[in-house]
Amino acid sequence: MQSLFLPLKRKFQSQWKALRFQLSASNHPAFIGFYKYLYNPGKGSLSDFLSRYSLSKKGDFTVVQIGANDGITHDPIHKFIKRDGWNGVLLEPQPEVYHRFLKKIYAKNKGISPLCAAIGEKDGTQDIYKIGFSDMRWATGLTSFSREKIEKAFEEGIVAANCSKFGIAIPKDKDRWISKEEVEVIAPQTLMKRYDIRKIDLLQIDAEGYDLEVIRIFDLPRTNPEAIVFENVGLNEVDYVACLALLQENGYGTRKFGPNTLALKKTAEIYKTFF
Repeated sequence: MQSLFLPLKRKFQSQWKALRFQLSASNHPAFIGFYKYLYNPGKGSLSDFLSRYSLSKKGDFTVVQIGANDGITHDPIHKFIKRDGWNGVLLEPQPEVYHRFLKKIYAKNKGISPLCAAIGEKDGTQDIYKIGFSDMRWATGLTSFSREKIEKAFEEGIVAANCSKFGIAIPKDKDRWISKEEVEVIAPQTLMKRYDIRKIDLLQIDAEGYDLEVIRIFDLPRTNPEAIVFENVGLNEVDYVACLALLQENGYGTRKFGPNTLALKKTAEIYKTFF
């Protein structure tokens, strides 16, 4: 019986996702109004922090997001960007994802500048690796500078589980499993100069295991983001400990929220509320 309803469930989910995207991209009053007047994040959650932190800035909020993907799916900051009118730059290196989704969903948000690029130590280009036979959100979300990361996703059954879930056949030809693409890379100093970024309230990172490297590249004493949110699930234990030590050395307190970790300057007004 369950197998009979599965196609209908997938169709409904696809239609809902498309509708949600359209409502957000158009800045529909129903979409904005829900998050402004009805949405109530769980107390003490990461969303609770982001909501309170955003409101505490009274409309003067600047974000830099690394790895924005489609701008909405599994994105912890999307609703607050829309609700509170954030400013900033959102980076997504995959051209197809950028043009099909990210650029469109923020077209009406004048304070937000989507950018088709990855962050790096210096300006230039670099190869990224991705699932070669699917452009679904789960697949584009695995894209990484490391081919080994993609190979590991196959080895650990992550790819197989998603393919089974969405009815996708994994090609028998393993050469089709992983593809690569050359993308633009921009250095933090170039980014901040190009977009006249004078402060970073939030550095939001989803870099598929490169989160520590992104934090190092950003040169914390120089760029001085007040808050940083990064994924901890892609970091091995050694890198995660090194990441926490680097943040603490630069005046941040850290707190883990499931797959994400929050780092917040101890001088922030909201610090004592969450630490």
